[in-house]
Amino acid sequence: MELYTILENPAPPGAIVSALAARDNWTLRAARWSCGQACAGTVAILPGRAEFIEKYFEVVGELLGRNFDVAILDWRGQGLSGRLADDPRKGHVGDFRAYEHDLDALVEQVIEPFCRPPWFALGHSMGGAIALAMARKGRSPFARMVLTAPMIHICGLRFEAAVRILAKALVMLGQGRRFAPGGGPHPYMSVNFEGNILTSDPGRHARNAAIIEAAPGLALGDPTIGWINAAFRLMRRFADMEYPRRILTPVLILAAGADRLVDTSAVEQFASRLKAGKCITLAHARHEILMERDVFRELFWAAFDAFLPGASLPGASLPGASLPGASLPGASRRKRQRSFATRGETST
Repeated sequence: MELYTILENPAPPGAIVSALAARDNWTLRAARWSCGQACAGTVAILPGRAEFIEKYFEVVGELLGRNFDVAILDWRGQGLSGRLADDPRKGHVGDFRAYEHDLDALVEQVIEPFCRPPWFALGHSMGGAIALAMARKGRSPFARMVLTAPMIHICGLRFEAAVRILAKALVMLGQGRRFAPGGGPHPYMSVNFEGNILTSDPGRHARNAAIIEAAPGLALGDPTIGWINAAFRLMRRFADMEYPRRILTPVLILAAGADRLVDTSAVEQFASRLKAGKCITLAHARHEILMERDVFRELFWAAFDAFLPGASLPGASLPGASLPGASLPGASRRKRQRSFATRGETST
């Protein structure tokens, strides 16, 4: 197991990378960092679909600057964790409960033995949905959760009932591992900036594209029919009016006002029914709030700092720290050389 760094995306020092074994023996990649002696707790980063550890180096650095230890994993089928289809570019899973096994492994093998309490979650999109599902079952290990654009409902989906029935039928016919209609292996992060719907920040978009150019093995294409079917099953549970009322973990949700992937109004309605939750909608922000422009990220960090106890300890970094390499979208390929960061349980 290793981490990949490029000049535009240096890894925060001190990373310890581990290979985890989930309950079903699936191999996962995880990493952790220690902030030093003055610690406000641990934040577990739970990425979204098709994301990987390296994409969050900037966020890891900002959390370390706030005196948090940090833990993060690649979900099964993503990053350098074991893939679930013969074509490694297929984003596949048959049931979202498999991701709960992944989170259990992170907690049992990394957070509990090595990370200082209290423990908090920072989940994005699919990662936020998984965190909510575990909290609903009373299985969340986290004292509080901060979620960005959680996958409550897909935005602008036409003929939803028909699509849901079709996906289920195709899975039953043995077609679950095929790309969803219209999908393919092309990594979504390599889409031209002008055509992307994830971020309005050209520097961060270019940085993420450069990561997968330097380390193509991290990339993931479109989801399979099986993944779509599993996502529909989870999102149908979110639609139950009683579902959010049974989540007792305090939750702060940051919704994106210009989200074209997740339905922001559904997120707001879900949050309004939480017993211990609040939703803040960032007007004009796109789906990947933590990869957005500084004007949006500063709002996110202000809300984060106000919600998590101890987040503003003396010496913490200012919100919206500058992005290394943000002005290098046209950096030459020679500068995008991969460097070996860590293997096994050695630290950088």
